[in-house]
Amino acid sequence: MDIKFRCDCPITSALDILGDRWILVIIKQMLLEDSKTFKDFIQSDERIATNILSTKLKLMEHLGIITKSQLPGNKKTNLYYLTETGLDLTPIVVELALWSGDHLRGLNPIIRTGSELEAMKTQKTEFIESLKTNYRKNKQSA
Repeated sequence: MDIKFRCDCPITSALDILGDRWILVIIKQMLLEDSKTFKDFIQSDERIATNILSTKLKLMEHLGIITKSQLPGNKKTNLYYLTETGLDLTPIVVELALWSGDHLRGLNPIIRTGSELEAMKTQKTEFIESLKTNYRKNKQSA
């Protein structure tokens, strides 16, 4: 898989990978919604098309953001997990949630509110580390 970067800027290079419509959504689903199978992703509210999902999962695996394994006892079902590289994107997911909550509510009044968003805001560092720790624990017990 050939990745083409537009320039030497680190921000632009990151956006060449993460800046499409789906990559961070898939990471969010894995991190916050415990999605780990193709079916989990397809059944989400975001309604990602199967061909796009397949392409994005292959790209993310190629980049080392996720790993793929088979469900024990079921060779037809693949399990997708964030790698440490993928987990290092947790602060970006949290910052996007906070920014969205602060600035997009007027455009999208159904954006979630509640204690989780408040915890993100008031205890951001602890919240991020807790997400990562819980993800690792859930991955190990799977």
